[in-house]
Amino acid sequence: MLKQGDKIPEFTLKQTDGTSVKSSAWKGQRVVLYFYPKDDTPGCTKEACSIRDSYARLGKEGIIVYGISPDNVESHQKFSAKYKLPFPLLSDPDHKVAKRFGVWVEKNMYGKKSMGIARTTFVIGEDGKVAEVIAKVNTEAHAEQLLEVL
Repeated sequence: MLKQGDKIPEFTLKQTDGTSVKSSAWKGQRVVLYFYPKDDTPGCTKEACSIRDSYARLGKEGIIVYGISPDNVESHQKFSAKYKLPFPLLSDPDHKVAKRFGVWVEKNMYGKKSMGIARTTFVIGEDGKVAEVIAKVNTEAHAEQLLEVL
């Protein structure tokens, strides 16, 4: 997993509106990139809504927010519209970006092993390096966790 001080990898992904976003375009900006497992599931919905509810405060701090999961753009559009998310969701269906950040991991649920997203948030500094990593995400109070480290 990437850690504090690591330079983030360059990547291009499709966002909620179907356009592409490049990580290289974030130079000079502070970005929150939160990886989550799946659209419209209980924990992921709580996390997205927590960030949504504090989005104005994050914006006042000059923070740009992106959620990222393996779901496709159509799924992101439905999830975003249903919960009125004011920030883009990025689609990583082949897990390439999740792997490069080190959050595509083996999980063990009820004795069954499978690969999936380790819910993790990266705060990226203006220099393109990881400023903070939140590995123990509190889905209901994730925005508060973010505001504490910013």
